[in-house]
Amino acid sequence: MTRASGGPTAQPLDTIPFDRVHYVLMAQTGSTTRSRSLILWIVAAVVLLAGYVDLARGGETLAPILLILGYCVLVPLAILK
Repeated sequence: MTRASGGPTAQPLDTIPFDRVHYVLMAQTGSTTRSRSLILWIVAAVVLLAGYVDLARGGETLAPILLILGYCVLVPLAILK
């Protein structure tokens, strides 16, 4: 039996073009990038929340350090990742 249409067929791994293999490998590693970005956002939110809580309690040393760390380091890192 032969196919009338030119639909996709299974190919051996050594005949698949490199671009397609590279695309599949990159798709698998994309989830780790998203999880790292999510972790950075969560850490940034926790640090900012701790900074604002300390600021509300009257902290004059730790609060500014946490807020600067959150806004100037962690949030940009989360955006860039």
